[in-house]
Order: sequence, then C-alpha cells, then structure tokens
Amino acid sequence: MGGASRYASEAKSSIIAIGLTIHNCPVEIREKMAVPEDKWEHAVAQLCNFPHVEEAGILSTCNRLEIYVVGLSFHRGVREVEEWMAQYSGVPLEELREHMFLLRDQDATAHLLKVSGGLDSVVMGEGQILAQVKNVFALGECVDGFGRHLSGLFKAAITAGKRVRSETSIASGAVSVSSAAAELVQMKLPGNSFEGCKVMIVGAGTMSRLLVKHLVSKRCTEMTIVNRSRPRVEELQADFPEANITIKLMDEFLESAAEHDVIFTAASTGVIISKADLAKMPAAGASVGGQRRLVDIAVPRNVDADCGEDESTIVYNVDDLKELVEANKEARERAADEARELLAHEQASFEAWRDSLETVPTIKRLRGKAEAIRAAELDKAMGKLGDGLTKKQMKAVEELSRGIVNKLLHGPMQALRSDGTDPSEVGETLVNMHALEKMFDLKNQNVPQRGGRK
Repeated sequence: MGGASRYASEAKSSIIAIGLTIHNCPVEIREKMAVPEDKWEHAVAQLCNFPHVEEAGILSTCNRLEIYVVGLSFHRGVREVEEWMAQYSGVPLEELREHMFLLRDQDATAHLLKVSGGLDSVVMGEGQILAQVKNVFALGECVDGFGRHLSGLFKAAITAGKRVRSETSIASGAVSVSSAAAELVQMKLPGNSFEGCKVMIVGAGTMSRLLVKHLVSKRCTEMTIVNRSRPRVEELQADFPEANITIKLMDEFLESAAEHDVIFTAASTGVIISKADLAKMPAAGASVGGQRRLVDIAVPRNVDADCGEDESTIVYNVDDLKELVEANKEARERAADEARELLAHEQASFEAWRDSLETVPTIKRLRGKAEAIRAAELDKAMGKLGDGLTKKQMKAVEELSRGIVNKLLHGPMQALRSDGTDPSEVGETLVNMHALEKMFDLKNQNVPQRGGRK
C-alpha cells in the first residue's frame, strides 16, 4: 500500500527544512554534506525512497546545505532525513544534531524565502544565493521526486528573491572594509571607473582576497599583488582566473608603489610610505586625474599621516571606510525591513496556493462517491427494466444518469475550486470543503490513488 493512501486521513503533509549553515556549522562538517550537481538527482531519489518522504529538494552551496522535503508524517519524515544525512556524510547523527536546524511548514517556507532574498547571507542582499535557488528549481524540473509542492515553493522563493532585489536597495552599498575600499575609490575616480588605472594590493590575506573579489566585480581585472611570499598570491591567481594578477615580493614594495595609481595596503609591511617617498615617485596617470590614491586598511598603518599633505596624493584610512560601511549597513537594514514585508506577502500567496491543494482529495472523494451511487442505482433500474431496452435506449438512460449527477455536482465542485491567488477566497473554499466532507461523509472514503509524485 502506498504512502499516500496510508496517510490519506491526514489533513495536509508537512513541508520540512533540515540543514546546516555557515551560521551554526563549521566548514569541516558542511563540506562532508555537500551535494554536487551530478549527485543531486540520485540524492533526491534516495530521500524519496523513504516511506514517509513524498518530495525532496536540496540547496547545496559553500555556505549551506539545506534539505527540503514534503513529509507524509512530520516526525517519521524528520527521522528518515536525519538517517540519510548521517549515512551520506559519514558524520554521526549526534554530531550533526549539534549544528542542525529544523523547521516545519510556515517556518520552513519563510526560511527559504528569506534565504532567496539574501537576508540570511553573510553579506546581506548578495545575489549569488538567488542564482543557486534558481539552479535547484532547474535541476528539479526533470526529477520526479521534486514534486508539485516543492516546485511551487521554489518558484515562490525565486519570485520573492527577484522582488527583494528589484524593489528594495538591499543589494547596494559596501558592508565590509574591503568592499568599502573598492567602492569609495571607484566613487572618487574620474568617470567613476577603474578603467586605465594601475592598481596594486599589498598583502594576500582575507582582506586582500575580498578586495580582489570586489575589484573584479567592478571590472578592474589588471592588478599587482605585493606579498612576503608567492604561494598565497598564486592561490588568488587560481581562484580568480578572470583577473590578470602580477606577483611582486615585499622588498619591491616602494619601487612597485611608484609604478601604480591606486594602492590598497591590506597587510602590515614593516615599511611606511612617507611624504618624502611620495616626492620621489613619478606623477600618477591621467586615469586618476594625476592624483595617486593610497588606501590604507592595514593595522598598524603603512601610510604616514603626513602623506595627506602631498598635493598629488589622496589618502584614505580604515576610519574613513568604517563610516561608509556603517552608513551602508544602516541603509541595508532599512531595506531589509522593506524586504521582510515583501517576503511576508509572497509567503502568504504561497500558503494560500498550498491550502487550495487541500481540496483536491475532497473533489476526488465527492466525485467518486457520486459515481458509485449513480452506477449502483443504474444497475438496480436496469435490473427492473429487464431485457426490453435496446442498446440505444440503455445508452440514453446511462447518459441521463451522468447528466443529472454532473449538474448536481456543479455547484459543490465550483465551491471547492480556487486558484490560490486570494487568501480570503482560499479560506472560504476550505470552509466549503469541511462542510461538504461532513455533509457527504467523505472523510472515511479512500482517495483514488495518484499516478505519480509530480
């Protein structure tokens, strides 16, 4: 007996979200749970093979592994997903549970919409996660286990993510010192562009990595990185193939600085650029208006305070950048409040659509019961009439019985149908559904078996 018929008496299956994210789980465990695209369909199939998992979808990124399932039984479904996670990762379940989150129904759907909107990202509003949610939907389109409920949920998440980014300013403005450094310099350059600028970065640590990322996003792909050793810069070259990175060692720091227009110091060099050093350097290029930019985000600082007195140099330090970061954070928080309102609206639309699906089994039960009564009464009538009717007359009597049933059912069927776009209309439809179930005693009638999961 299939799961659908065993649990037909349950009002509605549960949408369950179980996962591990960068907020609560170390990378050492997340990487063991990662599901690459070429294993995605098989993983979904394995999850759907459990008796209480009806649909499944997996969102797997560098920052999160989130499994969404439609469970025919909440508690049994959770146990089965946990079992799969432990088997797949090789991590004991007790250890996984220390870092795991578990959400159900509206909390689960709200979470996915929040994720898609960028409100759960390390950098609020970043756009990559929306592309990753879209990819899950694309992968699931041809997979049986990614059924109607999850397909609808991920569609809603994509719509929500698009609206948040198009109708709020959540994705604008730097929110880290590195991104602020890149943004501030771009804002102050002639033409607001790095085009033609000779850019140098000092250091190859985390801040420098973020600098490279943000510079590349601003179409600055020609740069020199000065570091104490080559290996970490070579890692950056490998990680950012779209950037043309030249490697220089720290003993070439001042010599290299003289050859560049914009210099970001993201690591302490032990060498401090002074006003005297600047006086020996050739003038900066026309792309920066002849004024060299020194952006000192290292602590201790690499740029002497007197450099700001040089007429051909503009100096920014970490305190200048923090003001921009804080201003942008405040703006993003305001945008996040707007985004939450949009997400609530999209969630209400999804929940209304999902509630409208509840009437489908009732429609099937009502039509099935009416058909059973019609067929039984027709058999009785035919038995009483005997063999005196021609085939044409028998067909006419049967068509008459079908016509009467269809006309009687038309009103109740219309009362059970809703496209799910209007929550108040869905509420009225559900009231009608419960009334009809009681009126026709439909609760104890089996639902006709579905043909598939989609």
